[in-house]
Amino acid sequence: MATPPPPTTTTATTTASPFDFPREYHFPPFFTRQTNLTTHHSQLEKWSVLILSYCRHHRLFKLSLSAPATEDLFHNRRLNRRLSVADAREVLDFMRKDGRVEYVDGGGAGGGDVVWVFWRTPEEWAALLEEWVDGTAQKGAVLTLYELTEGEGTRGTEFHGLDPELLQKALQVLVKRGKAQIFGQEDQQGVKFF
Repeated sequence: MATPPPPTTTTATTTASPFDFPREYHFPPFFTRQTNLTTHHSQLEKWSVLILSYCRHHRLFKLSLSAPATEDLFHNRRLNRRLSVADAREVLDFMRKDGRVEYVDGGGAGGGDVVWVFWRTPEEWAALLEEWVDGTAQKGAVLTLYELTEGEGTRGTEFHGLDPELLQKALQVLVKRGKAQIFGQEDQQGVKFF
């Protein structure tokens, strides 16, 4: 039996096609904090959209400001411009207020280096799981969490390869709605759908 990936894994799979950066990414002022409040807000929104698109494309569920995997996200080599760590944290805090980012260790603004990036929120993942359960007649069935993210039955679904911790967050949404029950030990948990 295959072993599930360790919980520190930040990517499930990578997409073979290169990511198309938006036109703003090729404009030097995009990497410099804008002083005009309206322009700065627009800049934060554009960085937010870029981060969500980038993470979705590469199926990144966690983002670290110091990880080499995100080097090209915050550093445009052609322009030789880089978003400062302080400015990147400001963008992440902006996204946190919109519910699209959450610090992994529960730290507040500027409190950590690693964040969850919700290009799909736990509620949206829960809706996809619920739709799959209904569509495949899995109500009443007991499945392991590993089967849900790595099993043959979920191959081709958007949640195949989902980070195990994010799966837990989505399942907690279903538990609160009375649609699922999680049981078992931490390394061998199962879920029953209602």
